[in-house]
Amino acid sequence: MRRIRSVKASVRFPVTPTLLRRLAYASIIANVAIVVTGGAVRLTASGLGCPTWPRCTDESYHTTAEMGVHGVIEFSNRLLTFAVGIIALAVLLAVVARRPRPRGLLPLAVAVFLGIPAQAVIGGITVLTHLNPWVVGLHFLASMAVIAAAYALWRRTVEPDGPTTPTVPAPLRTLALLTTLVSAAVLVVGTWVTGSGPHAGDRGAARNGLDPQAISQVHADGVFLLIGLSVALLFAFRAVGAVRAARAAAVLVAVELGQGLIGFVQYFTHLPALLVAAHMLGSCLVLLATLAVLWATRERRAVSPPAATAPAAEPVTAGV
Repeated sequence: MRRIRSVKASVRFPVTPTLLRRLAYASIIANVAIVVTGGAVRLTASGLGCPTWPRCTDESYHTTAEMGVHGVIEFSNRLLTFAVGIIALAVLLAVVARRPRPRGLLPLAVAVFLGIPAQAVIGGITVLTHLNPWVVGLHFLASMAVIAAAYALWRRTVEPDGPTTPTVPAPLRTLALLTTLVSAAVLVVGTWVTGSGPHAGDRGAARNGLDPQAISQVHADGVFLLIGLSVALLFAFRAVGAVRAARAAAVLVAVELGQGLIGFVQYFTHLPALLVAAHMLGSCLVLLATLAVLWATRERRAVSPPAATAPAAEPVTAGV
């Protein structure tokens, strides 16, 4: 009886590939959005708008009128975490209900779902440590990891369930992987730049002690290396006729140039908050564009159904 009910439920609420794909895409957007809103918390000096965690105050889980606009901003960002978690839960439930379920999809859905509370815990630690810049940087990088997992999940929903095959020669796949690693390193160094700058999230928050000019130069050098590798990928993909990979590399170069322009302008205009927020959004876009290039170096092909075999002919027996 229980089996019959579950079958009826699956028929009544079918999880179509389109629904699963849209939910996975919404998860990417939600995780990018919470990075931007988290930046707004820091840029408005609202990082300690709720001075403790998991409660907002020692007596209340929500903000109070006495806490003013900073409390509202910080508490709103905490509420957004629940919205992002609900979307991740919806994706996980859709993956569990999907029949047939593509291989490797469930671990990715679990990783995204568990990444949300893990990221929230790190965010709580940033409050409890009074916005320690190293913990703040780890909080940002945790969000980047969740975005990467969400992107992998989304790509898996749009691919057939077959084996992966390379679309470019092995040296170019290695170059794409190297570019991805450099992109990750640029993100890490970017958090060091942030930790040395003026936007601490609260007027009394400490800085990491690094020289802002020196670490900004290291970050800029990493960006130049990343752009150089990306341009090399673009021309190499074109040379071997990898159209899809070349298109992804062209998008990556364009995103990097835009992000680099924002970075230079914000540096020479003394880090206005609006440009810093745009730069945080650009960091997410650079990560996604980098992953798109990495995915373009391989593809999954649909599994061909086994060829039908004709039934063996019965032997003819001569009549007696």
